[in-house]
Amino acid sequence: MFQINKQHLKTTIILFLIEIFIAVFFHDRFIRPIFGDFLVVIFVYYFLKSFFEISIFSASMISLALAYFLEILQYFNFLLHSGLLKYKVVVVILGCSFSWTDMLAYTLGIVFILFLEYRIFIINYLRIISL
Repeated sequence: MFQINKQHLKTTIILFLIEIFIAVFFHDRFIRPIFGDFLVVIFVYYFLKSFFEISIFSASMISLALAYFLEILQYFNFLLHSGLLKYKVVVVILGCSFSWTDMLAYTLGIVFILFLEYRIFIINYLRIISL
């Protein structure tokens, strides 16, 4: 069901701005390629949670599946074969080279989200039952 969650939308916007900042100002071997990929699945997760009433697990798995799918497209040189390689914005957003490190970063991003969200869920549940 479509429903705007303002807190998740704020988090989405902040993560989007951080991703833009990383893309523009970092050209290193860790922040942009690894930490950026770690954050991008978290961004997608919060984007989904901003607009859809969806479970933590479903949103995280959709985010991870999307990231894996785009990485697999990179493995098969989708941008080259589709003619989209000439568009820099598309290359920055979708990426153009496959990396197992990226797959690991996506996975760790989702593990982080699951840990964070379920921890918050459990803490809130314990507060309710202790009242």
